[in-house]
Amino acid sequence: MLVGYFSAKEKDFGALMDSAAAELAARGARIVGRFVQRRGVSDGGVAKMSLPFSSRTLLRSGKVREVAAACEEARADAAVFVAPLTELQRRTLTGLLGCPALSLVEAPEANRLADTF
Repeated sequence: MLVGYFSAKEKDFGALMDSAAAELAARGARIVGRFVQRRGVSDGGVAKMSLPFSSRTLLRSGKVREVAAACEEARADAAVFVAPLTELQRRTLTGLLGCPALSLVEAPEANRLADTF
């Protein structure tokens, strides 16, 4: 499962998701779904665009539930986040999603992807 978190200032988030999907495919992964959480496109979000919705999960709780349901339905081996994750976010999301939460942009974590798929 591929998950992106982007500020409203990022106009080309679709291309970033496509690039991440291509990188994962080159490593032998099969993308079973994509989710995008955007910050700053709703009420009050503009002032906080550079901050995550949640320091524990990066995403809003509703989006976490959507991703978790999709991971379960698709029996995803991992949820790969385009944005970097803190260790707390990684642990929390792994518990909530029912599969490992990994970050694409962190080199050590990206190397683990090949072992995951």
